[in-house]
Amino acid sequence: MSPALLSAWQNISSGLRRDLGAQIFGQWIKPIKLSHFDSANGNLQLVLPSEFAANWVRDRYADRLLLAWKSQDLAVQKLSFSAKAGAARIAQVKQSNAAASAKTPNHKTAKFHLDLDPRMRFEEFIAGHSNVLALNAAQRMASPEKPLFSPLYLQSSTGQGKTHLMHAIGHAYRAEFPDARIIYMSAERFMIEFVSAMRRNETMEFKADLREADLLMIDDIQFIVGKNSTQEEFLHTVDSLISRGKRIVVAADRPPQALDGVDQRLLSRLSMGLVADIQSAGLELRRDILQHRLAAMPHQDVSEDVVEFLARTISRNLRELEGGLNKLLAYAQLTGRAITKELAEEQLSDILSACRRRITIDEIQRTVCEYYRLDRNEMSSKRRARAVARPRQVAMYLAKVMTPRSYPEIGRKFGGRDHSTVIHAVKLVEQLRGEDSEMDNDVRMLLRQLES
Repeated sequence: MSPALLSAWQNISSGLRRDLGAQIFGQWIKPIKLSHFDSANGNLQLVLPSEFAANWVRDRYADRLLLAWKSQDLAVQKLSFSAKAGAARIAQVKQSNAAASAKTPNHKTAKFHLDLDPRMRFEEFIAGHSNVLALNAAQRMASPEKPLFSPLYLQSSTGQGKTHLMHAIGHAYRAEFPDARIIYMSAERFMIEFVSAMRRNETMEFKADLREADLLMIDDIQFIVGKNSTQEEFLHTVDSLISRGKRIVVAADRPPQALDGVDQRLLSRLSMGLVADIQSAGLELRRDILQHRLAAMPHQDVSEDVVEFLARTISRNLRELEGGLNKLLAYAQLTGRAITKELAEEQLSDILSACRRRITIDEIQRTVCEYYRLDRNEMSSKRRARAVARPRQVAMYLAKVMTPRSYPEIGRKFGGRDHSTVIHAVKLVEQLRGEDSEMDNDVRMLLRQLES
């Protein structure tokens, strides 16, 4: 394979890992190998470990992969997917040898090799009001004491820390019980492994491997619904582990009752333990996470205003927040540019535009008037009394900070005022926030109300 194609594949892989996430990338994209490129017709052959994996990637990622290749190398016009000859048999032999030679029970389950992210430990998980229940429950699940509940059901939207807590449980439990059998996998992989075992007539071995676990963790459980045979097997596995006092952790993006197409018996088992909800991270937690990450990199010079800007703007999920910070740090290091708010807006424009909620000036005016107990008409009136003018200036400042409107557009929404009046208001409020703690508190409260 030519160096140019190998270099292009490295670039494509980096982009897909960022876009798809480490778990999906590691399961489906990372195993891909470049096999042969036919320059006559522009066909590049990609090889995967199994026929099942080749079909899965072809069905779900072929278009995305081809687009990525065309952006890197115009010579690649089409892709073909195949399985490595003898891959299934080789994998079985390796698993058998590993099982025979392993010294600890944890490694005997070679089929479900424990692959935990070393960065995802309890020490690296930042606690806040939104996640403290889930964190405490996760720490209890990993402790030597018998858990008060099982299963532990972690629920949150994407990127709020479910997967981090599951990896942290795995690390802590392994530290306490080095010989324990720990299995962590996605529901998607559970389904694939089960179907593969059925095709190889190894269903009994698959069941035995699962039911010998001391700690079973299944991520993204919502993807197991609608698969009757898979649900049935998972139900029996859960029953077996619960009856023997073993520990089970599952995670999903919705509560158990909202899982569509789930067997009622399985729903009952998932609900019988503790359902720990992780709410969206608030501003304070987002700020703390950024500060924690930067504390581990003392050589990086990032000012408070940049941290505040990122914490306020990238609010959809924590994965985007940390990814945005990492991208900014990498760009600054590679180019030698100082990390400023302007650089953040320039380099993170795609993330920022997706995260900004469409807040209107009307909404800002209404919220400011309610906060200061003013009549809404005062936003457009000519009165200059400080009790009226100062809230009006705060509203102008918020309109500039939280909306894409220009100074003239903002002026028109405040009784047809000139753009210079708006500029003066914005600069004044910025100055007062640095000098007057009461003013700064007012603005923070209003920002929190408008962002919630």
